[in-house]
Amino acid sequence: MIEQKTIPQRGLVIHPVSSQRNSRVEELRMQEAVGLSEALGVKVAAQQITPMRDIKVGKYLGSGKIEELASIIKARDINLVVINASLAPIQQRNLEETWNVKVIDRTGLILEIFALRARTKEGRLQVELARLGYERSRLVRTWTHLERQRGGQGFLAGPGETQIESDRRMLLEKIDKLKGDLEQVRRTRALQRRKRKRAPERVVALVGYTNTGKSTLFNLLTGSGVLAKNMLFATLDTTHRVLILPSGQKAVLSDTVGFISDLPTDLVDAFRATLEEVKEADLLIHVRDISDPLTEERKQDVMQILGSIEAGPKYDQSMIEVWNKTDLLGADERAGVGASEDSEVNTFAISCLNNEGIDALRDGIEKTLSRFDHHIDVTIVPKDMHIRAWLHENGEVLTEKVNELGHTHIHARLPQVNADMLRSRHPQIFL
Repeated sequence: MIEQKTIPQRGLVIHPVSSQRNSRVEELRMQEAVGLSEALGVKVAAQQITPMRDIKVGKYLGSGKIEELASIIKARDINLVVINASLAPIQQRNLEETWNVKVIDRTGLILEIFALRARTKEGRLQVELARLGYERSRLVRTWTHLERQRGGQGFLAGPGETQIESDRRMLLEKIDKLKGDLEQVRRTRALQRRKRKRAPERVVALVGYTNTGKSTLFNLLTGSGVLAKNMLFATLDTTHRVLILPSGQKAVLSDTVGFISDLPTDLVDAFRATLEEVKEADLLIHVRDISDPLTEERKQDVMQILGSIEAGPKYDQSMIEVWNKTDLLGADERAGVGASEDSEVNTFAISCLNNEGIDALRDGIEKTLSRFDHHIDVTIVPKDMHIRAWLHENGEVLTEKVNELGHTHIHARLPQVNADMLRSRHPQIFL
């Protein structure tokens, strides 16, 4: 048996910009593209911000720039070029033939990272469907012709040899099968959501740009050990844990996939079953890296994706903002950052690294969730004292008095589901 060796990927990352763009902003966008490449295991041997007056139909870049980059590719022994923009299939093919190396665009890069990181069966199905949708538009006999038809190993595997019509038919068959499998996933998730709606626990979902600290915050709030690394898209698969609120009540906290600018539409569509969990949560916690110079732009990216699935404050869904990584701010900047409240979104400044502001955030989560709680007044006779214990465990008892007959009068706050269940099971205590 002949052992096949994997060729190390030495990459050139190109970030095209118009000449009118802000140079500092474009440097940060370049850093993100380099981070995405490194997250894929590519050794970035060279990087370049490339000013452009216009986009060339055939090769995206102008002939002079293509020749300049060709010399860099040869000098640095580069075998992969990452272009931080969306390429048309013909542009990708022409560049690959000109440079004689593999070329992938931003969409392909993000899809590949998702393919590498997905762990659950559902996650792999979602990524594979998005990848095949991307491939379907690229059956133009490029250098990497159908090399991405691999057993989940990535876009960087060896090339295939199938004929284009056979390829197209095979892709359509795979897409149809994956859509059927994912439809079953959607039905299962819908059933799980209906069960959760009947359960007393509210659902809180963490959302935000990738690498803002969502998983670290998830671990702090729930005491779990979800993977949390300083890496783009360190975790993809949705995780649920019990969140104990300050009053003792419980909620379900959900850690979701991170968002990113220009997230491929096919990927949003494929992950719709997962993102529907976000849409139906009782509360969204938008985690932001407040030390990021592009934090406002990142916020808009997140809100745009939430809008595409009809989630967020615009659709009457409760949300709070968490401004994380305050430890990375200077003293003057930190002094100007703090918790605030307005008519739409409350904000909480925290540092997951230093565990600062977490208690205030817990209080804020409970306060927001309790807006829709029911306040009840009940009278419990001695033989029904098990109801009193249940109220203390599942609600917040605000006042409690015992009269001369041994009857206990309780004023409590309960989630609507709990209040409705109590009324149906023990109507006598409400008399």
